[in-house]
Amino acid sequence: MYNKFYPHKRYKYTLEFLQEVIPEGSKVLDLGVENPFSEIMSKEGYVVENTKGEDLDEDFSSVQNSDADVVTAFEIFEHLVAPFNVLKEIKAKKLVVTVPLRLWFATAYRSKTDPWDRHYHEFEDWQFDWLLEKSGWEIKKTRKWTNPSRPPIAPRPLLRHLIPRYYAVYAERKA
Repeated sequence: MYNKFYPHKRYKYTLEFLQEVIPEGSKVLDLGVENPFSEIMSKEGYVVENTKGEDLDEDFSSVQNSDADVVTAFEIFEHLVAPFNVLKEIKAKKLVVTVPLRLWFATAYRSKTDPWDRHYHEFEDWQFDWLLEKSGWEIKKTRKWTNPSRPPIAPRPLLRHLIPRYYAVYAERKA
């Protein structure tokens, strides 16, 4: 999955945020196929089940049929054309999400070789907050952090090092 760079900083901050808002032992439905971070969650005491790679823009069965306490989506919603739809269908009462923030000095990420590895959205924090609120979630806690790389001395890498790139949100389903 990570041919060149393992995201140590992103995983560290994501795990810290998750542990602040979700107790160990919670049953988690992690959107996306099994990945290194779902393995980390399991090692940290969470009971983790992943979706199977279905297109979450069209197939909501995983979230509709899950009895998980919490749904996690780490770097998933930027790949969906319509994340509102799956957010509405989640049955769990708690949600922990990270998304990449839109950077004014860089275009949205697009893999030339993997059609699943493309960002349809890169959000500003207020846009993502609005998406969650409109789809029935109440935001309880947020956090931002910068890109995990050590920048070479050049304008864009330096900006990536200084400007927050990741946005984490803990939300609960509105009553």
